[in-house]
Amino acid sequence: MPSIEIYGMQGSAPCRIVQMTAECLGLDYTFKEVNLMKGEHMTPEYLKMNPQHNIPTVVDGDFCLNESRAIAAYLVNKYGDSDKLYPKDAKLRYNVDKLMYFDMGAFYKAFGDIAYPKMIPDSGMPQPEQKHHDKLDEVLKWINSWVAGGKFAAGTSDITIGDLSLIATYSTVKACGFVDLSKYPDAEAWFEKCTGLIPNYEKANGAGAEEMGKWYPK
Repeated sequence: MPSIEIYGMQGSAPCRIVQMTAECLGLDYTFKEVNLMKGEHMTPEYLKMNPQHNIPTVVDGDFCLNESRAIAAYLVNKYGDSDKLYPKDAKLRYNVDKLMYFDMGAFYKAFGDIAYPKMIPDSGMPQPEQKHHDKLDEVLKWINSWVAGGKFAAGTSDITIGDLSLIATYSTVKACGFVDLSKYPDAEAWFEKCTGLIPNYEKANGAGAEEMGKWYPK
């Protein structure tokens, strides 16, 4: 199987979604760091690959991709030997797509509204209020209900890229340590089950989540 290149930062949850997908597919990849704080995403070389200058960027032969969840779907469509990670059944695929949109638009946003003003205090972002903590609690309760009884988040019999997307955010919340996740026991059990199913989990996600967690002031 050919190798791809993943450009980004290990702390980035979107980059970790792509790495976990590659690991689940058994796809070889080379990770190349792009340090946002040093402006490396704005170099001419990087902008040639990705004019939107976000991370991750993936290079697959002569094809350059960005937007992590779309990349994950592409990788399964191209390299998967089955559709377990991204089912072709219309209803199941809808459930997986819904989770990825939910992760981007609700879960990661709820996390970011609390974490980023603390991590980057001179950013000008408003400091989190109780309503932001309430929103994250609501989101986590939804996830907890979806995975109750040992289910995967999309209601599938196998782990999917929808789970991987949520795991990237969930592990970051866990690493930052500002939420008592014991309040969501089904989500905690789901997290442990999923991490045991992802090959090379620490390399693909665990270490990067911990790196991100160190940014959050304790």
